[in-house]
Amino acid sequence: MMNYTNRVMTALESAMGHEIAWPDRQERAVNSAHFAGLGFPGCIGLVDGTLVKLSQRPRDDGETYFDRKSNYSMNVQVICDQNKCVIYFFAGMPGSCHDLTCLRRSSLWRRLGSAQLFDNGQYLLGDSGYIPLDRLLCSYKRTAGDMDKVDFNTCVAHARVGNEHCIGILKARWHSLKEIRTQLRNPAENAYVIRWMRCCIILHNFLIWRRDEWSDDDYPIEVERDDDMGPPPQGARECSRRGLERRQAVQCTCLEINRRPGGLLCR
Repeated sequence: MMNYTNRVMTALESAMGHEIAWPDRQERAVNSAHFAGLGFPGCIGLVDGTLVKLSQRPRDDGETYFDRKSNYSMNVQVICDQNKCVIYFFAGMPGSCHDLTCLRRSSLWRRLGSAQLFDNGQYLLGDSGYIPLDRLLCSYKRTAGDMDKVDFNTCVAHARVGNEHCIGILKARWHSLKEIRTQLRNPAENAYVIRWMRCCIILHNFLIWRRDEWSDDDYPIEVERDDDMGPPPQGARECSRRGLERRQAVQCTCLEINRRPGGLLCR
């Protein structure tokens, strides 16, 4: 059975591996125009982490896979566009690892400044689990009663709901991603599980591009939320614009700190 599964995954990766691809310049412009309508011009994708549950404790360093939900799991970083199409993912880190830690270990982190991936003014949008960078805009960790910050965080949450739906649809379509029913006993088995996830994402993107619409009425999805998203504030686009200008000023300060000798990443 394992041989047949391997052959199918190899065929999928060979014939359809291009289904997971970073957007080119024209596609990034389309993405940016879409998110500009939500108050975030320049945004080309949404980033978030999700936990893929493991049915058993991994044999090596199993305690590191024990997550905040009291399950053994693997952290998966997912970046998607406005169509809920996955343009990048990174998996393999234990479930106890913070989203930022996992993103830092990815190949994308080392290329955030690449002109091949981003044009001027373009960035990814994430929640408060990340840090503000030139190519990464995120919500505030603490608002301290500042209503501009509260409104900005609400606007970010409404824009980011597409990523949560993307992950929800992905797990609803491929139930194996709700729980991996095998024990990770060595690096080869870890790599096998990541290949399995990759093939699920390939098929997820394939169905999206073939207009196989997901019906929430017929097949409800489980949306993972770490924040309490209220209704959008009045004048949401204006709130986003003011908040965006203010948040980008914070990003510039963080970048200046980081460039100094011994500087620390602003959190």
